[in-house]
Amino acid sequence: MVETKKKTTKKSDFGIDVEEMTKAGVYFGHRVSRCHPKMKPYILGVKGSDHINIIDLEKTKEFLAKALEHIKELVQKEKVLLLVGTKLPTRNLVKQIAEDCDLFYVNQRWIGGTLTNFKIIRERIDYFIELESKKEKKELDKYTKKERLEFDRELSRLEQKFGGIKKMKGLPDALLVLDMRQDDLAIKEAKRKGIPVIAVADTNVDPTLVDYFIPANDDAISSVKYILEKVEKVIKDNKPKK
Repeated sequence: MVETKKKTTKKSDFGIDVEEMTKAGVYFGHRVSRCHPKMKPYILGVKGSDHINIIDLEKTKEFLAKALEHIKELVQKEKVLLLVGTKLPTRNLVKQIAEDCDLFYVNQRWIGGTLTNFKIIRERIDYFIELESKKEKKELDKYTKKERLEFDRELSRLEQKFGGIKKMKGLPDALLVLDMRQDDLAIKEAKRKGIPVIAVADTNVDPTLVDYFIPANDDAISSVKYILEKVEKVIKDNKPKK
């Protein structure tokens, strides 16, 4: 009898490279004094007189691959992913990646109730869209200069609040959060609504609060950019062709 070997499907590592992550500063955590106990298994050591936690990049590689595998599945099933990154230094990057990947996004302050009171949020968005439409059709020209200026200011405020989710008709199927402390409210709301969360977990947070966490520096733009570029490639490589 001839034995046949079973084929095993090896999951992709998505081109995640430890050396590249090192150059991007993905491994820098916070000071030891700010370390969350549940992040200790993902810390390799301590560096310098400032006692900075060093994240184990082999662990980062493992958990980033798991997160990307989940994102790949979401994309292939045409599920809705909401990207959340409201830190000032990364706002432009978040918007750029989201627009390149056709993702909904929040890159300004998270508005309470965005998920838990979506009906009310949607009403505000509909008003925003209506006001935009009126301006485009020059229906606001009948108002005084002062009133038109107020409309412009209101449109600017609404764009900041809702521009990235303007076309989101219902709740997303998953969230990708770039800073668990900065956007903890988004995570809490997702949990209440049963929406899975993928998140970057720096050394100062509890990674068990989310479904898929990525041990990594959430402060350095280079670190966040490295992760987002991996996400972007997975989305573009797996998006169903229309």
